[in-house]
Amino acid sequence: MLERFVSIAEGGFPGAVRGNLRTKGVGRLAARLTACTAALLAVTGAVAAPAVPYPRMATVDAYLMDRAQEIALARSAAPESISKDATVLVLTRTGYETAATGTNGFVCWVARSFSGAPDWVERWNPKVRAAACENPQAARTVTAIATLRTAMTLAGRTDAEVADRVRAALRSKEIPPLAAGAMCYMMSKSSYLSDDGGHDMAHLMFYIPSRDGASWGANAPGSPVLGGNYWFYTAEHQAEAAALPPLSVLLVGVPTWSDGTPAIHPM
Repeated sequence: MLERFVSIAEGGFPGAVRGNLRTKGVGRLAARLTACTAALLAVTGAVAAPAVPYPRMATVDAYLMDRAQEIALARSAAPESISKDATVLVLTRTGYETAATGTNGFVCWVARSFSGAPDWVERWNPKVRAAACENPQAARTVTAIATLRTAMTLAGRTDAEVADRVRAALRSKEIPPLAAGAMCYMMSKSSYLSDDGGHDMAHLMFYIPSRDGASWGANAPGSPVLGGNYWFYTAEHQAEAAALPPLSVLLVGVPTWSDGTPAIHPM
């Protein structure tokens, strides 16, 4: 999602990109990725709030896709060797449902703008189609959180109600704690991650049970790893994020799309 792959590779479904990095353009990538998984990554720098281009939810029809096209887009998130045996979810008027049952534990799906951070400026952008393929560890936790958020949002629940329900599900272990090695492929050349830049970026995301990605060198000068808070995109919600289990998203750009063709990112 960043306009610049160089300033990197950031975010996958967003991230905690400090203000100094954001001013250099990294924030745009994070914004794009916030859609992923989202995700998103919480930008912690003090930045003037941008105008909200999508102030309210569009009609549900605007977010739906042809079923066959959605299945194909979901599978394109990862190389065929992985996605061909993955479970595939598709969005309906009431939430995600299983369209194909896989055998390898991976779950491929197409995130919509409201599947992730509730404070993302493009939260209601109906153009967002973020193809993701989560490994078994991520699917059990991160995909479960995103699909729960999505179903409750479509049911008209408030952000506070959604947060309370997610907390309860994590506390009761209805949604299990994040397992080591949780990650996600976002390598589809047909995704639309954000209105920014080229609208898409081939990357991998890694989920860690931490409040930041310092142990990975995330956001350090010259590091190809970008990261941020999963729960919220902006710093204004730090107190709310603190009430949820530590969860960060780390993003690393990759040089090819899932079909093996070169992924050229605008500089």
